[in-house]
Amino acid sequence: MSDDPLYLAPRLEPRTAALLDSAPLLHTLVDALGSPLNVLLPEQIADNVRRFRSVLDRHRLAGRIFFAHKANRSSSLVRRLTTTDAALDAASLGELRHALGSGFTGSRIMATGPKDPEFLWLAARSGACLNADGPAELEDAARLVRAHGLPRVRVLLRLSGFETSGARRLSRRSRFGTPVKSLHHLLDVLERHREELEPIGVGYHLDTTSLDEKAAALEGCLQAMEELRIRGFQPRAIDVGGGFGVNYLAHAAQWERYTTELTGAVMGSRPPMTWGGHGYGLRTENGTLKGALSLYPAHRHTAGAAYLDDLLSRPAPSLGRPLGTLLLESLYDLYVEPGRALADSCGLTLGRVLEVRPTDTGEPMVRLAMNAGDVGLEDHGVLMDPVVVPRDPGPPDPAGPVAVHLMGNLCLEADLITRRTVFLPRLPRSGDLLAFANTAGYCMDFGATHAQQQSMARKVAVHEEAGQWRWCLDEEYWPFDRTGEPQG
Repeated sequence: MSDDPLYLAPRLEPRTAALLDSAPLLHTLVDALGSPLNVLLPEQIADNVRRFRSVLDRHRLAGRIFFAHKANRSSSLVRRLTTTDAALDAASLGELRHALGSGFTGSRIMATGPKDPEFLWLAARSGACLNADGPAELEDAARLVRAHGLPRVRVLLRLSGFETSGARRLSRRSRFGTPVKSLHHLLDVLERHREELEPIGVGYHLDTTSLDEKAAALEGCLQAMEELRIRGFQPRAIDVGGGFGVNYLAHAAQWERYTTELTGAVMGSRPPMTWGGHGYGLRTENGTLKGALSLYPAHRHTAGAAYLDDLLSRPAPSLGRPLGTLLLESLYDLYVEPGRALADSCGLTLGRVLEVRPTDTGEPMVRLAMNAGDVGLEDHGVLMDPVVVPRDPGPPDPAGPVAVHLMGNLCLEADLITRRTVFLPRLPRSGDLLAFANTAGYCMDFGATHAQQQSMARKVAVHEEAGQWRWCLDEEYWPFDRTGEPQG
């Protein structure tokens, strides 16, 4: 065991690092708009689209990159995407309305997730592609087309229950999609409604990061495409969904050391590393370690577009040839639906330090003007240090690194910004900001509420122009300047 600080330094893209170096701007924004504050970087999402597109180009594949809108409610990110070649995955009526109002046409939208009649109607009316979960959705869509005289609806069949190689175990069970063994039921519905529905392909939804399971599912989709062709349809696209991951941390060694030390703390061989001895899924029973670590793998050697590259380079489990090659030879388009991975490094959350209170344990409590719902890193199992943005730069703190506990502003014992003891390079002061990097993907506003009548975080969009940062409210951002010229 070492006494060195257990840092988990965030990985910072150059654009994020430059923004964090602009302390006066960040303090001005929080002074004007309040704490917490979410800051979006719309130019970054355009960069991320290009990274995914470069992978498709490398494998000589055509296809579409759909942003999973549920990852973030931002207007600026969605509007910036309209100027790229990306499309959008809407999982609710509200998301579909937002996409259409931001400039997306129905031809660039896929409707996914559970669908109530209103959502299904607007999706069909606007010309969105329907990612169908089962026979009932297909029947409902066909009924709408007939009742309202709509054009044929493009549909993708979402499948599940693929078998993996080796022991032939099923992939992790999902409540979404139709088991691939029941594909014939979907094809029967499509045959009855050839005038109303146009099947363009198949896809899958897997709640896993396992490349083996995804490779098996993609091979299963290739086989399903042949079943559609046998029935006389002309499918052209396979959708591999999302789940490409994000690398949140700058150093693999820090992550490996932290998880090792956490195991020791749970076993009692070192002092506790969390508030109340929380074990993140680990526990001891009669001196034996039990449970499993329920944390996101915050440092990942392969994530985002690189993960997609690995999947396409992987041999199909049964056919033994690269999956990307099989897609290319079949002349199939590839659809992907990244959410977290497209929102990677697209925003950060700022919280003002209200109070620094000493404790009997020697680890001060730092109370912030925000609550755990405003920065849901822990809800998603993401452990990552905040960056201290001092109000007054001043000389370095001679005391050096300090261990603290980060508390929220709700009158609840459970309102901990992070359950773990956080190491900071110096003790923050009242009025400083703590910046939580890379929160745009699910961690920014996915769990935010008006609990105890606390204000929810506002959003601003920032971009660089002529060497200076410019900002506006998120809802007022459009991807052009005041003269109508494109930004970026």
